[in-house]
Amino acid sequence: MDSSNGHKPPAAHRLLTGRREPVDRICNLVRNGTHRAVFVMAGPGIGKSAVTDAVTERLAGSMSVLRIHASSALAGVPFGVLTPYTGELTAEESVSPVAVLRSMWSYFEKLKGGNGAAVLLVVDDAHHLDDASAGVLAEVISAGWATVVAAARPRPGLPQPLDQLWYDGLAERVDLRPLNREQIEEVLAHALDGTVPDATVDAIWTASGGNPRILDALLHDAAETGVLAKRNGIWMLLGSLPADGARLAAVVAKDHLRRAPEEQEALKLIALAGPVGRKVIEDISGAAVVRSLLDQQMVVETAGIPAELSLWNGLFAGAIRNTVSVSRSLQLLEKVKAHQDVAQLHGEGRLRSVEWALECGVRVSDDELMAAAKEALLRFRNHSARSIAARIHHPPLVALAQAIQARALYNEGAYQEAAALLDTCWLPLAGDPEGPAVLLLRVSAHQAIGHPLGVVADDVEMHAAAGGQGWQEELLHLLQLGAEVNVQALNDAVDAMRERSTDAGGDPLRALAEGLLAHALASAGRPVQGLEAALQAASELPPLEGSLFFFPEFVLGRLVSDYLAMGEWESAEREINHYAAGNAAAAATFHGSLELLRGYSLLRQGRMERAYQVLLPAVEALRLNDPLQLYRFGTALGFYAAARLGDTDQSRRLEQDHKDADTGWPAHDLLAEAYVSAAAEYLARDGKGLAALQTLMTTTEASARTGNLLEVFAMCWDLGDPSVVPMVQAAARGVEGRWAEALLTLATAWEAADGDNLMATAASLEEAGFVNLAREAYARASTVLEQSGERRRSRQAVAQREKCDHELGERFREGRFIAAAPAVRLTRREQDIVELAVQGLTDREIAQRLMVSVRTVEGHLYRTYVKLGVRSRDELESALPR
Repeated sequence: MDSSNGHKPPAAHRLLTGRREPVDRICNLVRNGTHRAVFVMAGPGIGKSAVTDAVTERLAGSMSVLRIHASSALAGVPFGVLTPYTGELTAEESVSPVAVLRSMWSYFEKLKGGNGAAVLLVVDDAHHLDDASAGVLAEVISAGWATVVAAARPRPGLPQPLDQLWYDGLAERVDLRPLNREQIEEVLAHALDGTVPDATVDAIWTASGGNPRILDALLHDAAETGVLAKRNGIWMLLGSLPADGARLAAVVAKDHLRRAPEEQEALKLIALAGPVGRKVIEDISGAAVVRSLLDQQMVVETAGIPAELSLWNGLFAGAIRNTVSVSRSLQLLEKVKAHQDVAQLHGEGRLRSVEWALECGVRVSDDELMAAAKEALLRFRNHSARSIAARIHHPPLVALAQAIQARALYNEGAYQEAAALLDTCWLPLAGDPEGPAVLLLRVSAHQAIGHPLGVVADDVEMHAAAGGQGWQEELLHLLQLGAEVNVQALNDAVDAMRERSTDAGGDPLRALAEGLLAHALASAGRPVQGLEAALQAASELPPLEGSLFFFPEFVLGRLVSDYLAMGEWESAEREINHYAAGNAAAAATFHGSLELLRGYSLLRQGRMERAYQVLLPAVEALRLNDPLQLYRFGTALGFYAAARLGDTDQSRRLEQDHKDADTGWPAHDLLAEAYVSAAAEYLARDGKGLAALQTLMTTTEASARTGNLLEVFAMCWDLGDPSVVPMVQAAARGVEGRWAEALLTLATAWEAADGDNLMATAASLEEAGFVNLAREAYARASTVLEQSGERRRSRQAVAQREKCDHELGERFREGRFIAAAPAVRLTRREQDIVELAVQGLTDREIAQRLMVSVRTVEGHLYRTYVKLGVRSRDELESALPR
């Protein structure tokens, strides 16, 4: 595993990847001469200087470039910024607009005398220009002596003489906005050598707010501290982005130096207290200062009673806090307290109030600490939750405080430490409403470090004999039934719970039981019924919000699994996206789990290349943090996708990762074993993997899980084993959902071997969204039609099959995926088949020559197309490795 931390991201001016469009536009405006001036407007740090630097660099070869640097220090000095071009004037002339204009004209003419090139005058921070200088520049622009590119902030904006030019149509305005997510992704792709997964892009985009200056600082600081590290070719965030890095501190210091003392003071107050009531800051710093900061977009206001102020960027706020000494911070805290109604504090404001008090060494009551620790945990502010909860010493609250610390540790992937704390605190909380959640968390923490359920069960049983709570044994019994995928017993348990429970919801045991039943039903081939159980589990969730166990994510996994088992790909994607959109704070903890589900969906759809692009980063994320116990299953899926795409090196690594994985949720073991066996067959082509799959089919475990068994049959069929087609037909008839129905349709048409029927079946499957199954039907149709002498129609089927191939993938070598882009390696069998295909032999002729099935030939050719990035036989020869 590589973990290179020493990579130095590029300097700020190299982050222009996301600014190509405005740079191109400005250069074209200047070259075309359609406007005599271009005003580049943007807030602080958005990239005005970087854009003007790029424009200057690009136009320097064709124009004579001059620069003017306005500043607040010269704003009160008439013509002060023009001194470099008026040096020959007397003191009396230097204050005359006419004399200054003549001097400028003379300077430009001398400059042109060298090569006759037009003059480009670039003005930085034009909002600081004094009115006199702005008036002269307006005259220069109007007279056409020079083209001016001026960069300024929207607030306070350009001086009136320049602004008037825009109103008169003599100037064009280009507004720079913060970089959007796509631009951030483009910047990172150029700045970092390797794959940057969505989770990393999202975190950096959110933290930077799209501000190029902060983005540059974050990349440097994160790389320097090792928070941003390259693992197996993938750039991962190993922790929270630092607010105390040297680069970010420099950005904050530079911003502070250019501000008036009263603005600096107000920003410190808001950074330390925010979100804080607007009236509080107005009472201390004045309404004019608050309006100014709002105008400059340094501060944002949240509507409400009372209205609250926060800094525009959380990391920027953290960096400002780091510049304030403890003694000064304490003084500011006392100022705020004198104007703040503590009773009105809630949510983030209440949490920040406690954090600030602790930073200053002020004593906080245990009740306030408990409320703040719960709020921090709810917001996935794990470090804050741990540090606050650790200060609670009131005996009745200690056990719950330890459980909060344990959940925060669990969120961070520190399962060993979490388990140790939970072993201590679970028993005192047996009678607490959080008792079931704490015991569930304890089981999960132990399973994450490789301990079977029995380790916790034995401990619980011992205490139950001494007068423990009955629900504890029931909870562990449910988990055991879930691990065994015991549908009938789970169904009976759920029925009993439904009879005795009310409709109010919020029963943790019922939410658990319904979720486990949903998964078991999907495995048994009854995903429609499983979906009903998952939705019942979801109905229990609202009262459980903020629980110490991750009930929402637990239920989401079962809901998505049921949709996938049904073949409802879009519904599964919708549920994942809905959760991700509403739970951004949970991304660091659960993103790997969500991406694994997304990758599994793509794999089930046959979109192997895209699935691989999603699964590899998901596995790396789960290696760091695996709250739902999906890492082992994820390595199996990644191994399978890598092997199918011919990426031998990554296949071997993922295979070893799977072997090294301590444990996983037992209910996934059957499918994980199947995918590993199939992957081994794709890798070696020695028949051993296929034999392992065939053995797996006959086990009692597989026979009892018809839904999983049908998935295993489909793997064998994909591997070129047509003997499973009758088994597919038999199993699919007993499985609910569109996917089983589509597989049954394909198997029936396959067995009938009628070209017309196969073409019609393929078209209907394609229309229904089962493109991978349609592809197989078209492939079968081409063979059947070829054998019956209908070569024209056979070619039509091949063309349709190729269209499906194209729809299923982005062509691996053309995609954005960098980390695992494989060197092209064809197996001996693939080489033999391709060689004959290039000679012009049909699939049937190749099969006869090599004494294999036509299906085997088709499968090898398809995988070769993927490896070589081609779509048809016509492209094969040119794409073959030399």
